[in-house]
Amino acid sequence: MALLLPATGASKTLTEVNNDTGRLAFCGPYVLAAITGFPISKVEDVVRDLRHVPDGLRPVVKGTHTEEVSQALARFGYVMKPVSSFMNLPRKERPTLWSWMQKPRNAWAHYILAIHKGKEGHWILIKGVKMCDTFTEGRWTFVCDGPHRGCRIMEIFEVRRDLGV
Repeated sequence: MALLLPATGASKTLTEVNNDTGRLAFCGPYVLAAITGFPISKVEDVVRDLRHVPDGLRPVVKGTHTEEVSQALARFGYVMKPVSSFMNLPRKERPTLWSWMQKPRNAWAHYILAIHKGKEGHWILIKGVKMCDTFTEGRWTFVCDGPHRGCRIMEIFEVRRDLGV
């Protein structure tokens, strides 16, 4: 399996997302694009390949699962490791994004968080004190200014380059 490398944007630490699809994109592709530096169209192609979508069909990538996000990241040369899961707790007892931000963590690592947004799950990306997702339209914003401070966390994953060590 070939490792995919972006033409530009790889050296930046906070890559803004290029939604080159001309339509709304969903949280999974946004998070993957922000980490890898690839445009949404390329990220969606990888996810469709993982889903074994027949050639010629290009459905919108909506509703990504943890395994799909992890496998897509692996194709781009990243590894996604679980840090915490709060799925065993009732929703009201799960930590909020803001309470998690107060805890020590690696400021240089990307963290993908599965959060509750209404009745559905939603992926957001955190690096340091900034976040990126569909609600910020792929731009990095401070978590304290973002729309998800009070959202409850379901799971947390750390993402790093796969150095094969």
